[in-house]
Amino acid sequence: MPTWSIVPSRFWKVQVPYLARHFRVVTFDGRGSGESSRPTGAASYVDSEYAADAIAVMDATSTDRAVLVSLSCGVTWSVHLAADHPGRVDGLVAIGPACGFQLSQPDREQYRWDERHETTEGWAKYNRHHWLEGGYDDFVEWFFAKMFSEPHSTKQIEDAVRWAHEIEPATLADTTAGRLGCDGAVCVSVEELCPRVRCPVLVIHGTDDRIRRHAIGERLAELTGGSLVLLDGAGHGVPARDPVLVNLLIKDFVDRVHPVVRHTRPARALSRPPRALYLSSPIGLGHARRDLAIASELRKLRPGLEIDWLAQHPVTEVLGPAGERIHPASAWLANESSHVEDDAGEHDLHVFETFRRLDAVLVNNFMVFNEVLDVEQYDLVIGDEAWDVDYFLHENPRLKRSAFAWLTDFVGWLPMPDGGAREQRLTADYNLEMIEQRARLRRVRDRSVFVGNPDDVVSLPFGEGLPAIREWTEQNFDFSGYVTGFEPPDESERETLRRKIGVRPDERLCVVTVGGSGVGESLLRRMLDAVPAARRLVPGLRFLVVTGPRIDPASLPRHPEVSVHGYLPDLHRHLAACDLAVVQGGLTTCMELTANRRPFIFVPLRHHFEQNFHVRHRLARYGAGRCMTYDEVVEPEALAAAMAEEIHREVGYRPVETDGASRAAALLADLL
Repeated sequence: MPTWSIVPSRFWKVQVPYLARHFRVVTFDGRGSGESSRPTGAASYVDSEYAADAIAVMDATSTDRAVLVSLSCGVTWSVHLAADHPGRVDGLVAIGPACGFQLSQPDREQYRWDERHETTEGWAKYNRHHWLEGGYDDFVEWFFAKMFSEPHSTKQIEDAVRWAHEIEPATLADTTAGRLGCDGAVCVSVEELCPRVRCPVLVIHGTDDRIRRHAIGERLAELTGGSLVLLDGAGHGVPARDPVLVNLLIKDFVDRVHPVVRHTRPARALSRPPRALYLSSPIGLGHARRDLAIASELRKLRPGLEIDWLAQHPVTEVLGPAGERIHPASAWLANESSHVEDDAGEHDLHVFETFRRLDAVLVNNFMVFNEVLDVEQYDLVIGDEAWDVDYFLHENPRLKRSAFAWLTDFVGWLPMPDGGAREQRLTADYNLEMIEQRARLRRVRDRSVFVGNPDDVVSLPFGEGLPAIREWTEQNFDFSGYVTGFEPPDESERETLRRKIGVRPDERLCVVTVGGSGVGESLLRRMLDAVPAARRLVPGLRFLVVTGPRIDPASLPRHPEVSVHGYLPDLHRHLAACDLAVVQGGLTTCMELTANRRPFIFVPLRHHFEQNFHVRHRLARYGAGRCMTYDEVVEPEALAAAMAEEIHREVGYRPVETDGASRAAALLADLL
């Protein structure tokens, strides 16, 4: 059901994907909101009109009967439907009911909505005159900060504020006048309707709801004979702020209204082999290669271990040929790489903001993970930067069913210099939430593994007044050393590799690659523009351009001395055989080149804090690579000159350890 017209039904973005895997889900924007029309006058927005709209949508979508899920004002409209059309409503999930109950709330009631007041503080902001006379923005900021009273709710507040600016203040005033019975609108008491509700009812209300106190939810449950779930410490916007819990409550309620037949086959722990579920981040291919190496070492330590992978493209391009079992539920995962590519500009990816906009994807993918554990037994879950699982297990620790190990190669969100005070505040808030989660719920992770060494961690603070990242990481992580998954070749082996891939003795090979996420096409084109100039400066220079699995090689211009390939499963061998590489700033490729002691130029994505801070710090520690900004490679001649300099450079990199995979596996084996 729609909510108050200040937000559209996109508010339900973290519920619909999960519920739609199990039920037919219908949403619509309420009148005055989103894509729906905006009639004028309070009479157009009385509760009965919204109820009539819902019936019209059900008719138009051939929905004979439905369970109604509603929030705030939408609960009132659901009660109207259930009372007046009992044959169409199978059940009500009423979240944070807000309207139509005669329960006192003095802080609101001292300021009538349709009267002028001498102040615009507090609930005096919830006022027709304030909205229409220049105070709408002030109200919106205040209202949603109050709606999402939980700490670390910045993303939910920003979403709601943005949506609120899709409706004009005059329209919102009409919707409110209709609901409150102003301007001649006629309202029907919800309390009078409740005794006519005959369907099952579930009421969910936060105990820290600062919009409408939870006594309203208690009253609705009492009048309808419904069940009541009070969420301690939760505010008014629980579907957005506590999506996993709300999703599970809705699913459980509908399954009770329409009972589901389940078939399970649990096995006794001692009668089955040990099992692990591995989650490998799809942002790039580096995680997949190192995770395969760790899995191989883990099987040596725990013979008979069965490993399933919950994974998506492009990770599956690595796992499939390696003969790994990809769990069938992987098909339900929302693709993170597609979202990242959609967010990227020309060699520009504001990775922190992109991550924040992944919220609906991350909720969906955690729900997939949770369903897998509902029906299958695993002794260990391994999450390599599986941000969804780590975050939502900390938010919902009761859902942990097995040992859980977390792997990462960086710690700490960092603001870009041009992000200003806002980005400094937001990154610090995200970091603080993680610090608080780990301090309060250490039992969620049975092992935290940093893929690297203590000195690879930046020494910057998490934010103003927060701990230093390196010091905190040393206190909270074990260190595996870097994981390459291969032994670097010696000079004799390198020459053999060069012959195998067709490099003649009189040739120099430059490998150009941009990883697996699909955001590197701009750099590939800049590189191709520089080919003629580079060949003039370096006689015999030939190029191997690797686009990765998400960029079509045919989309790039052709050059006679350039071979273009898509995904190369043995890319690390070509990197070992090259005389020079030009790459993006991804950690895996840069560290493979470092381990192989090859000269390389890396061009970090603009606004990608990990590549610009964490990766650069680590490469500086190894004395590896030459960093160039994207602006520095605009001119083909400048890039060609840099290539000519680097191809003749004698490298003196710090050695990269070769036992990282076995060390990581040993840390994980203790949990099996």
